[in-house]
Amino acid sequence: MPRTIWSGAISFGLVTVPIHVVSATEDHSIHFHRVHLEDMARVRTRKVCELEDREVATSEIGKGYEIARDQIIPISDEELRDLPLPTAKAIEITAFMPWESIDPIRIGDGYYLTPDGQVAAKPYKLLRQALERSSRVAVARYAWSGRERLGLLRVRGEAIVLHAMRWPDEIRDPSELTPPPVELSDEEIDGALALMDTMTRDDLEGEEFRDTYTEAVAELIEAKREHREPPVAPEPAAESGQLVDLMAALQQSVSKARESRGENGAHADVHEMPKKRAAKKQPAKKTAAKKTARKPRKSA
Repeated sequence: MPRTIWSGAISFGLVTVPIHVVSATEDHSIHFHRVHLEDMARVRTRKVCELEDREVATSEIGKGYEIARDQIIPISDEELRDLPLPTAKAIEITAFMPWESIDPIRIGDGYYLTPDGQVAAKPYKLLRQALERSSRVAVARYAWSGRERLGLLRVRGEAIVLHAMRWPDEIRDPSELTPPPVELSDEEIDGALALMDTMTRDDLEGEEFRDTYTEAVAELIEAKREHREPPVAPEPAAESGQLVDLMAALQQSVSKARESRGENGAHADVHEMPKKRAAKKQPAKKTAAKKTARKPRKSA
């Protein structure tokens, strides 16, 4: 059982669900220590007071907000914990929305919410089944680690998952990254759709979805431990330096994708696939990006 990260309650309307929060993911990546290469001794980070020029213990360290270079306001963990916020002790649901209306760029880490004892089992199941039957997700506010956050609650199996969400003003406007206008033919679009069809999957299981980087690092460590040469990376293919013919590249990509799926006999002709033709779109006129003034947001 994963350790409890936070305990509180889910609140929607007058219904309260006491819950524990546990991590929904595991980190299987390989971590390294910093070492002194000359003698392989550990290199550690020491916390030193700038004025006294000495290392200080954790018990001597607190939080401070810098108003000016010579003025810092101390803030204690107790003061942050006792802020008059309804979200300090509860995950307060504020709205229900269709899952499709949530922009994935706003969704962060996920956590499982588990009912806190028998008394929470019934309201927990009530909320889970209501979310499942309505095909909606809940948007909530909660306060963790010194700040108020926005969250999303959804159903996964028999559990409710809480995803951290970014506030609207934390998402950068992508309009300045929009590429210049270009013309695309119907054949090129159909070729891309044909490639998508050959690469469509029903799940994320298989060799393509293995963490090959972590496996390669593990093999490197094992080879060095056994004093043998690690595997050699293959030489990358030399680039021709010529402009790529888009239709030819699509044709070859479809062919390779079909071969990898065992469809060796199929001819990759993207021109012959059934298609719904849409009227050609003229290059969109550039519109000035709307600038919205940022309102300061108080954090807990």
